Amino acid sequence: FRPMLLRVAVAATVGTLLHPASCLAHTSHAAPRAPSLLARIEGAFQGALVADALSLATHYEYDARKIQRFYGQIDRYYSPGEKTGGMTHGVGWGARNFHDGNGRGAPKGAGEQTDYGDYCLLMAEHWSATAEPPRRMKLQELLPRWKEALRTWRAWMCTQTKQTLQQLMQGVPESQLGGMSNAMAIRSPAAYAYYDNEDDVVHATRISMFTHRETTAQQGGEFFARVTYRVIHKGLTPRQAIEQVAQSSPKFIQQKVKQAVEKVAEATDPAQPLSKEEFVDDLALTSMARLWDVGRSEPIKVGKASPTEGTLPGSIYFILKYEGDFAGAVKANAMVGGDSASRAIAIGMVMGAAEGVDAIPAELGPGKLQAWERGAALLQTMPLAKRLREQSQVKDEL
Repeated sequence: FRPMLLRVAVAATVGTLLHPASCLAHTSHAAPRAPSLLARIEGAFQGALVADALSLATHYEYDARKIQRFYGQIDRYYSPGEKTGGMTHGVGWGARNFHDGNGRGAPKGAGEQTDYGDYCLLMAEHWSATAEPPRRMKLQELLPRWKEALRTWRAWMCTQTKQTLQQLMQGVPESQLGGMSNAMAIRSPAAYAYYDNEDDVVHATRISMFTHRETTAQQGGEFFARVTYRVIHKGLTPRQAIEQVAQSSPKFIQQKVKQAVEKVAEATDPAQPLSKEEFVDDLALTSMARLWDVGRSEPIKVGKASPTEGTLPGSIYFILKYEGDFAGAVKANAMVGGDSASRAIAIGMVMGAAEGVDAIPAELGPGKLQAWERGAALLQTMPLAKRLREQSQVKDEL
């Protein structure tokens, strides 16, 4: 773990250099102020939770037309399958409530998290509990808390989580824990409240994804960790950060970024047939990955499913197409369905970092998102967020 250095002034300076025009007052009104470093950190975390909770209603529902028919527009929180008989149609797995409590408690309700959001909260709890003294994340310290949390886990429990728990019970070494699923499982949006060093954030992201060892899944997690960091600390726009990080990323990431950028261009070009489609976002995502025939009842559209080959470009698609419109992006993501929660963490994290916590609409914020207050309290205990808040309080008193 490297010593923490507050970068408030530096971040503001970099942002000014990148966007000098933003410092000029318009004739009619001044340009909006850029979010503070603390607001970006809070936005990354709460944004991820908000996007995840919004996707709860249609998580694993693969029929976008059905989603529109029953919900019209997802602009508030719903319980799983609230308007479709309490179930969503996970193609290949049949219709069911994927967040039914697992026999460990009540089914998930409106404003609660999917398993992806619950994992983000679990990691936040871990970082809060290990805030003193500040240090790099260690899997050895996380495992007891993770194991205990699974005893009351009410959301969907993925195959990799079950497999890793079994491995742990069998005495498998820490270095060999996890399965080879290529699903992107980002769990680290709270890490930005703890670490101010990019490599420490990446390390924490990889450790928190310990149940998913597959290369592309880990690469996807690292990619979005670096993108979010540079949005927060270097003042880059999401597009600038995505392009910059891609330049030094593995070939797989570069190909998927290129694919997403080109798909956004196609979907927003009035001359292209795709832009005229009613379900343009759904068609865009399903066209970016293969059909996955897993030998069940129906083939799965990987562009909307968990594998990183579809989730990563799908997340980038929403981030770029709806850049500057946090609410528009997270709502559109929920309307597409599939493994919308996997995409939601990346979308909410990056766009929340870019626009700040105040960009989250009131109807999706405190009092609506069930974990909002809990999450905010956890962030306040983490080293970087705590120091920034103390610094802000001192400034206010002067």
